[in-house]
Amino acid sequence: MMKEIILVVDDAPDMLQLLKRSLEPALNCEVKTAHSGEDALRLLEQEPADLALIDMKMPGMDGMELLFQLRRKHPWLTVVMMTAHGCIELAVEAIKSGAYDFITKPFDHDALVLNLGKALERSRLLRENLKLQRHVQLHDAFQNLVGRSAKMQRVYEAIQMVAKTDLTVLVTGESGTGKDLVSRAIHALSDRRDRAFVAVNCPTVPENILESELFGYRKGAFTHATQNKIGLFQEAHRGTIFLDEIGDISTTIQTKLLRVLQQKEIKPLGDTKSVQVDVRVIASTNRDLPAKIKTGEFREDLYYRLNVLPIVLPPLRERREDIPHLVSHLLEKHCEELKRPRKRVSAELMHYFLQAPWEGNVRELENIIIRGILFAPGNEIRPDDIGVPDLLKEKKCLVEDSVKNLNYRNAKEELLQRFHARYIGNLLSHTEGNVSQAARICGLERQALQQLMRKYGIRSEDFRGG
Repeated sequence: MMKEIILVVDDAPDMLQLLKRSLEPALNCEVKTAHSGEDALRLLEQEPADLALIDMKMPGMDGMELLFQLRRKHPWLTVVMMTAHGCIELAVEAIKSGAYDFITKPFDHDALVLNLGKALERSRLLRENLKLQRHVQLHDAFQNLVGRSAKMQRVYEAIQMVAKTDLTVLVTGESGTGKDLVSRAIHALSDRRDRAFVAVNCPTVPENILESELFGYRKGAFTHATQNKIGLFQEAHRGTIFLDEIGDISTTIQTKLLRVLQQKEIKPLGDTKSVQVDVRVIASTNRDLPAKIKTGEFREDLYYRLNVLPIVLPPLRERREDIPHLVSHLLEKHCEELKRPRKRVSAELMHYFLQAPWEGNVRELENIIIRGILFAPGNEIRPDDIGVPDLLKEKKCLVEDSVKNLNYRNAKEELLQRFHARYIGNLLSHTEGNVSQAARICGLERQALQQLMRKYGIRSEDFRGG
């Protein structure tokens, strides 16, 4: 087994040698040393490390600047900062900027080894997470689930958690948020991934047909039943069945589904015997099921059988910081599918995207992108190319109304999030992702603008033309 690598960055040669001699035997690792931030970046380009231990005060590129560079170039690297007594405030700022921990000089050897051991454990967990993500990409699990916002990160974590179980999952969210993609991701990450994934769009199947489709029937069960038919639950045996928009099915079907969930068996129409099925059930809905329970339209016992592991998908208007990345992803995807040259959206159109109410969520955004790829005459998609009206005149976003029911702190944070996403997004659209130029335009130091971008999850790469 290869030893883990710790990169120690300090301008004091004696400190580098001391740490190398003490850490290698204590942590059974390989310690590499760098005398400056620039030297550290060069070493990491040649060979990745599992942990970086960085001194805060160094000539030239100091520890904070190196941390910013590492967060940009090596976002998965665990970083621990070293600081002298009296610089705790700066160390706390470093943690807010992405450092895992900090230690103060002079440090106790045992405490240092303990802290770095914990940091290496975090690195191991991150490596496992990266392996999982590569596995996900290999199996198209998150192929179209795009977003780096905190809300989407929680969705990804929930998917990974529930995938390793066989428990029933209920995915809720508005239309167009990607509930079907979540269900496929769960299946692709589960132990059932090599078995069937059967998707049923419940509202599109008439009630009198849905029962026979789900549970099958025997010859002679009804007129035109001239032969036995295997139901979708049997087709999904040892695999996964996805019941899309389950909130729209009748109470008759609900009763039969409850039997499946309780007893793991189905009874085909016209049969006197039940058939055992081993099926993982994932259901989705854009309906308010508790409200439907109160009106008698949905069985309460079925709801609690379905809602064992809930996953709630946020609407696009609540994760606007993901919009530039979504636009970039959709442009790349559909330009390739439609065999068109890579296009970009104009700053004016990106401004519209960042403010639009997105009642149709990601599906609505995707439809607009496809329209732009097909109809824009040049490489840049403008509002006129896709018939987008003047936002301020014809499609009011009602930003203030959307936060009026929040408390002061949450309302302020929501409005700040939207302001920065729009303002910085417009700047970067105008400069095509050039951060230095954007900083000059808005009157901020480049480093200050980068801090805001990191805080609000804004990536310059998402604004660069193809």
